[in-house]
Amino acid sequence: MIPIRVVRPSSFIALSFIATGIFSGCAGRANGAVDHSAHGSASPGRVVAVADNPSLPADAAGARARLASSPRHGEWVTFRSGADSIRAWLVYPERKTNAPVIVVVHEIYGLSPWIRAVADQFAKEGYIAIAPDLLTMKNLPNATDSVSSDLATAAIRTLNADDVQRYVDASATYAMGLPSALKKYGVVGFCWGGGVSFQHAVHSPSLAASVVYYGVAPPTESLVFIKAPVLGLYGGSDARVGATVPPADSAMKALGKTFTHFSYEGAAHGFLRQQSGQDGANLTATQKAWPATIAWFRRYLGA
Repeated sequence: MIPIRVVRPSSFIALSFIATGIFSGCAGRANGAVDHSAHGSASPGRVVAVADNPSLPADAAGARARLASSPRHGEWVTFRSGADSIRAWLVYPERKTNAPVIVVVHEIYGLSPWIRAVADQFAKEGYIAIAPDLLTMKNLPNATDSVSSDLATAAIRTLNADDVQRYVDASATYAMGLPSALKKYGVVGFCWGGGVSFQHAVHSPSLAASVVYYGVAPPTESLVFIKAPVLGLYGGSDARVGATVPPADSAMKALGKTFTHFSYEGAAHGFLRQQSGQDGANLTATQKAWPATIAWFRRYLGA
C-alpha cells in the first residue's frame, strides 16, 4: 500500500510588492515574464490526505523526506557565468547511457528543498537535473536552500531579467558539459520560475523544450523569437496568471509555434507544491500535470 500522509491546510499567503527596478508588482513581470504571486494553498475546508506516491514529486511538506530516501546521487556544484558564481543542486539519473539535461527554475521562494526534490524526480525519470540558485550572488543567510521566504522574495525583486537568463544559460552549459550528458536540454519553472522558463524559450534558440507551471506569458510581440515547443500547466482558479494565456495562445498559433496548455479545474496557483490544497483539486491537477510534463520531455528531449 502507498503510505498516506495527512497534511494540515495552511493559510493563504498574500504577497504585495511595490514596483522596484525591473519588476512591476504582484501581478508584474520582469521584462514581461516574471510572476510575483504567492502560491495557492490548501482551502480552509476538510484536510486532504496526500499519498506519498513515488511516481509524482513530493509536495512541500514531504520534500525533505523524499530527498533523504532518494537512491540517486545529488550534489552541490558551483560554476561561473561571466564574473558571477552560480551555485546549483545537480542530480544524476541511474542509467547506462548519456542523458539529456533539464534545468529546474525555482519559485519566488528561492531554491528550496521542494525544488531540489523536484529535480530529483526528474533524475528518477532519466534526466540530469540541475536547479540553479538564482540568488547566489545575493549572499543571503542560510543560502544553501533554507533562506526565509521573505528574504528570497525581496531579493528576487532586485534581479535583472537578462542576468537571470544568463544564469539559466550557464546552468544548461555546465550540465551539458558533464561526461554523462547529451548536448540537449529543456527547462521547467514554477510560479516566478514558470515565467522565467517561458521567457527562456524567447531567449534561447538552442532550447529543445520548455514547461511552464503557472507562470505568466511573455509579451506577445516577443513570441516570434520562440523556437522550442512550450507546454503550459495552470490552475483553473488562478485567474491572474490564466489571463495571460489566451493572448499567448493566439499569438503562438498565428506564428506557427507549438504551445500546448492545460488549465485544471479548481486547482490553485502553486498546485504542485501545495498538493493538499483546494479540497483535492490541487492533487488532481498534479496527477495530470506531472505525467504531461514527462511526456513532453520524452517527446522533445528523448528518454
